[in-house]
Amino acid sequence: MAGDRSPTARALTALELIQDSPGITAERLAERLGVSERAARRYVAILREAEIPIDSVRGPYGGYRVGRGLRPPPVVFTAAEALALVMAALDGHHDADDVGTPVGSALGKVVRSLPESVAAPVRAVRHGTAPAPGPDALRPDPATAAALVQARAAHRRVRLAYRSENGNAWEAVVDPWAVVVRHGRWYLLCYSHGAQARRAFRVDRIGGVEPQAETFSLPAGLDPVAELEAHLAQGWEFEVVVEVRAPAHRARAWLPPDLGRLEAVDGSSCRLVGTTSNPYWIAERLAAVPVPIRVVGGPELHATVRSLGRHMLAATEAPPRLRSPGST
Repeated sequence: MAGDRSPTARALTALELIQDSPGITAERLAERLGVSERAARRYVAILREAEIPIDSVRGPYGGYRVGRGLRPPPVVFTAAEALALVMAALDGHHDADDVGTPVGSALGKVVRSLPESVAAPVRAVRHGTAPAPGPDALRPDPATAAALVQARAAHRRVRLAYRSENGNAWEAVVDPWAVVVRHGRWYLLCYSHGAQARRAFRVDRIGGVEPQAETFSLPAGLDPVAELEAHLAQGWEFEVVVEVRAPAHRARAWLPPDLGRLEAVDGSSCRLVGTTSNPYWIAERLAAVPVPIRVVGGPELHATVRSLGRHMLAATEAPPRLRSPGST
């Protein structure tokens, strides 16, 4: 343990160790705290002075245990722990910021119990995100998420390092408009000055965030979730153009906005237009469309759809018959 920690902090750590390891000896407690046995006993005495029942049993099977009637100890989190708790709640609860719900109320109590130096970035993440929850969560580094949300709250432009799914890496200077939690994945909705266009980046693929001197203004009436849905299929490496034998309003049931934009061709057909960094992901979803489709744009998507089709056809073929011993 760090030598500059206060006696109160060490006493609380001692309580945590005793709770986690009932029967822990003074020798072992001192070793875990990085202090002498005499100091470890002093921290136990501090807990008892605070009316926390710490029982001690002598003998080879003795040690310290928490007695009955323990009141809840103070809530003590590191900044990383507090951020991770809020991020986990946002992953699974769209009402995490609603103080009228149990989740929102509980989070409010946790945040109010934190020191201001820890609570400030936690509040920024909690109030600065727009969650749209779902499965398959991929939680990013809490420090990265906090840096983006704090930059958004300060309307501060940032330079970020990014890598795509296929490993391409680049840097971008962006205005961070919002951090959106969508189906368990964290996205940065922003304006990219290099591309001079709106972009959506996965926060778990952002390797670094460097605040810049310049500031920015948010677009009037910005709806982060709706904007993300409209832009998830833009700005990636590979083209997607697919004709669909159904009107656009029907095709939307099978082809959500994150796959691309649906354009009406006539009253009975439409066209899916977009881009992707993962043609196989698009091909999988096209396979589930229950009406005739045709890939007309994007050589990578065309090859991937053909490969997936061959794979599925092979799954329906009978396995080759094994020859019996002695046959010719």
